[in-house]
Amino acid sequence: MVDIGFCTITNKTKGKLPRLPFVSIKNKILGPEYELGMSILTPLKQKQINFKYRGKNETTNILSFPLSETSGEITIDPIKVKKDAPLFDMNYTQFFKYLFIHGLLHLKGFEHSSTMEKEEKKYLKMFS
Repeated sequence: MVDIGFCTITNKTKGKLPRLPFVSIKNKILGPEYELGMSILTPLKQKQINFKYRGKNETTNILSFPLSETSGEITIDPIKVKKDAPLFDMNYTQFFKYLFIHGLLHLKGFEHSSTMEKEEKKYLKMFS
């Protein structure tokens, strides 16, 4: 577990995370006082969480859980991220960054929409 300024990252897999400015991205989107937990999970664990909270009996690349106005949790299945990246014409690191931004925007209250897509593009460009 790595704890960096209101951003705790727990990797429960044997894989390595891409080198991304997680804290800088989180601070830009949610603010420096927002407490974020991010768990990197195996496909099985992500599938269990997806079933418990969304009723879907399959893994998914990312899930976002707002806990309060100033805290939330993101879970990511990196194996699913690697598998899905080519579907979005991105490499693993690019898609991981996109999903992290996507998850943060959900925690900020955005729903899937053209407005959310504009925000995603803005932050992707900012952190490219």
